[in-house]
Amino acid sequence: MAEADATREWARYWQYAELPHLDLLRASYVRHTFPRHSHEGFVFGTITRGVEDVGLPGGTVHAGPGTVVMINPEVPHTARAGVPEGWVYATLYPSAQVVNDIAADLTSLRGTVGFTETGVRDPLAARLIVQVHRAAEEGNALAADSVLRVLVARLLDHHGGVLTARVSHSAGARDAARARAVLEERMERPPTLEALAAELGTSPFALLRAFKKEYGMPPHTWLTDARVRRARRMLDAGTAPAAAAVVVGFTDQPHLNRHFTRIVGVPPGAYQRERARTYKTGGDTRP
Repeated sequence: MAEADATREWARYWQYAELPHLDLLRASYVRHTFPRHSHEGFVFGTITRGVEDVGLPGGTVHAGPGTVVMINPEVPHTARAGVPEGWVYATLYPSAQVVNDIAADLTSLRGTVGFTETGVRDPLAARLIVQVHRAAEEGNALAADSVLRVLVARLLDHHGGVLTARVSHSAGARDAARARAVLEERMERPPTLEALAAELGTSPFALLRAFKKEYGMPPHTWLTDARVRRARRMLDAGTAPAAAAVVVGFTDQPHLNRHFTRIVGVPPGAYQRERARTYKTGGDTRP
């Protein structure tokens, strides 16, 4: 496991080859804090020891043992220790397609599904999350897939629903979307806020306000998150961390290391080694 603190912190972020659209994280954090970021897929996490404070648009969830945290795709959030001794947890990151497919197969929900609650006390679901991890670590694909489906079906049945897309036709929303497209296209050399606003025909403050309203974070924070996402895809494809750092716009590998570790929870080298190990062993990652 990647050692963040030689005595108190550790983390393993990996993927089980038999379930390729699911990422897994087990970790113990004390000083580590996750800055505001979001995920393309879902987050299902449970605390096994300590307390995690998860900052969400609706407030902070104080998650302790037996609590399950559910975060929908693209919802900005932060995380940090809620008690001095930190927190230990197991988290699953299934893609939106995985959750929607399970919903179509096992529930009556149709459309874009999601969760209307964020932190719930559900000891059974918490145990199921841990069981998915255990089955994957043991190379038991049948159990991992089966328990994942039972877990998602339970969470959807108790806390899920069909999400209604928020569509805004305001000038600010359009400017925010255009700004996002510019930042994605020019990730390596992004413009200043002033230059970006001038290019879009608005003011820096108006653009900053509109962007935060649409995406839950200011443009520079969103850009860092987007750079890390793109770097992850490059690492998955086998690109060396130093090369990925330059392509996505970080000044050097240490710059990538710092932001990648803060957002993902492990350094890019450890992340890539786990990916390579997973597919080299065909998914059985037991020592």
